[in-house]
Amino acid sequence: MSSIHELLPLLRGEEPVYIQTHNFPDHDAVAAAFALQYLLAREQIETELIYEGEIQRSSLAMMIEELGIDIRHSSFWPLVESDKIVVVDGCKGNKNVTDLIGDEVGVIDHHQVIKPEDVPFADIRPDFGSCCTVVYTYFGELNFEIPQPVATALMIGINMDTALLTRGVGTTDIEAYADLYGRADMQLVNSILRNQVQTRDLAFFKVALERVRIHETLAFCYFPEGCNQNLLGILGDFFLSLVEVDFVALCARNGERINFSLRSEVEGWNSAKIIQQVLAGIGFGGGHFDRAGGIVPNPVDFDAGTIYQKFLVALGLDQASH
Repeated sequence: MSSIHELLPLLRGEEPVYIQTHNFPDHDAVAAAFALQYLLAREQIETELIYEGEIQRSSLAMMIEELGIDIRHSSFWPLVESDKIVVVDGCKGNKNVTDLIGDEVGVIDHHQVIKPEDVPFADIRPDFGSCCTVVYTYFGELNFEIPQPVATALMIGINMDTALLTRGVGTTDIEAYADLYGRADMQLVNSILRNQVQTRDLAFFKVALERVRIHETLAFCYFPEGCNQNLLGILGDFFLSLVEVDFVALCARNGERINFSLRSEVEGWNSAKIIQQVLAGIGFGGGHFDRAGGIVPNPVDFDAGTIYQKFLVALGLDQASH
């Protein structure tokens, strides 16, 4: 655990400073970056928010628009080697964080990752359910009041990444939630939390219901025609809501890669470790014990039937394990 006071000297006098989210950012990443931007502005450190990939969910686009969050694709800015970069909700060296031109001086994350040795500031708290909670603690360190737009973003991020305080929640997440509840625009928070699925997404639910394979407590489904990472997560939560299902593994071919999204509600089935075991030699992955993601960069290395069997083995559900 690090202090925001360790990061500030690394950024003062540096212009511009870029705050980079993980690729294809979610609500937690954007909200944490937005809150950090406000905090650094109070310290006379001007920043720009950047990302790789794209903004995929309409509810995230709504949050960005309603709160006036100025976040742009990294290609918008002419990055140079001397530019200082702080990575939020991701870690340098991870495959879901593009190594952009610039000098990464800070990492703020809550995933189970290895601390990069060449980054001067690294605050990684895997016991926190949300990266927003990490940034929330900085306001207390600096004794700064949290304005309503920032509080609203933080509330959305915490709720999204903890599934409404039902997964991966720590004491600090709950303390942050209680404090932010009275500061945030809860009407906007609730509107964004309720509106996660669009009518065009219903076709993916139909495909999922038709193709899902359920074996004992595992639900597995492959989308050969594609399904974006954020929607895979929503579908994963949907299947995990079934009484009979304790572990969900969904995958989709998106362009020239296979994306994975995992969900677990059994502590002994660590999603982050299982995805690494299943994709060993053909891909990579990581995350938390209760949710994780992964990628197979070359579709030639992927076979849905083989991957399904690997999940059964990893979970001890194959016949050979009985």
